Amino acid sequence: MDDTTFWRDRLRSIFTWKVLKMVVLGQSLSVLICGTSVTSTLLEAEYKVSTPTAQSFLNYVLLALVFTIPLVRRSGDDNIKVILKRRWWKYILVALIDVEANYLVVKAYQYTTLTSIQLLDCVTIPVVLVLSWIFLHSRFKWVHYGGIAVCLLGVGSLVGADLLSGRDHVGGSDKLLGDMLCLMGASLYGVSNVAEEYVVRHFTRVEFLGMLGLFGSVICGLQLAILERHELATIQWSWQVALLFIGFAICLFALYTIFPTVIKLSSAVVVNLSILTADLYTLFIGLFLFHYVYHGLYFLAFVLIVAGVIIYSTKPTSEAPPRDYQAMPADSADRGDDGASRQPLTVSQNLEQGTLGDDQEQRHRDANRTLAQELSGSAVDVMA
Repeated sequence: MDDTTFWRDRLRSIFTWKVLKMVVLGQSLSVLICGTSVTSTLLEAEYKVSTPTAQSFLNYVLLALVFTIPLVRRSGDDNIKVILKRRWWKYILVALIDVEANYLVVKAYQYTTLTSIQLLDCVTIPVVLVLSWIFLHSRFKWVHYGGIAVCLLGVGSLVGADLLSGRDHVGGSDKLLGDMLCLMGASLYGVSNVAEEYVVRHFTRVEFLGMLGLFGSVICGLQLAILERHELATIQWSWQVALLFIGFAICLFALYTIFPTVIKLSSAVVVNLSILTADLYTLFIGLFLFHYVYHGLYFLAFVLIVAGVIIYSTKPTSEAPPRDYQAMPADSADRGDDGASRQPLTVSQNLEQGTLGDDQEQRHRDANRTLAQELSGSAVDVMA
């Protein structure tokens, strides 16, 4: 009975609502990535359209319309003029990295094998770990490395299933070039993710997405005019092609919109571990659309990746005190859910922030009630 109680309590401490929430949100990101993959595959396979920059351009324009315009209307330190004056070159750099990461990884599919892309895509994880250690002052425990190892075992199962089911095929004639493109793209993704985590923790999600939309639209538009103007001119437009372009843009826009929320709730490491299942969702849809062959190792891969995310989330990362950091004045005065804390928070602190806020509010109400009773008693004594 004691052993049963121990394990029941242990499981309850692991499978908390907050951990399950992170898992569900992480898998929602994987589903959106799957949506972008499926629409891109249909465009290329059915309509011979391969324009990764043009497809991403629509996403950056949507980000600019939804998040940049509110920054123009804000006042004080949140105003776009103040943000540009203080951090304009940093956001240009982040936008350039993000645009090129998207372009390089999509382009790699034309030159290398699916197996290579799935393996090299994992380079994002060590890049995020190293940059989080340096710039976010994150400190990891052995349980975190164990969770990452389990997730990578899931990736190994995924690659093995692709080899056994015959999905591993050469997408182009230059495997070395494709591998290098994927390696560079994955590394740039890691840089972009850590920069995003830093901004949403110290400033706001609206600021990051607004600046990314603004500069990303400009950079992506210039790249589109230089690299893909001939491809756009030769597209045989139809309502199906237009619908796939719109579907890709909506999935990517939703991914970019939700991504910073999930990062603030957890971390860039957890998010990158969670989205390792995106290829599995693509496979499940591909069973019907592209006649992929199912293998039992795919299910094992999914279980291992999700289990790795849960293992990683059982212990919060610690954070060393940042050096020479000065928070923005009035940074979270009236931002609601978008306000970022003045000091970096650990994952557990972010998860418990709402509970602590409720406790503080309750103590504040009790103190006010006690004060009111004392004042009322004093008034009665004076009248008497």
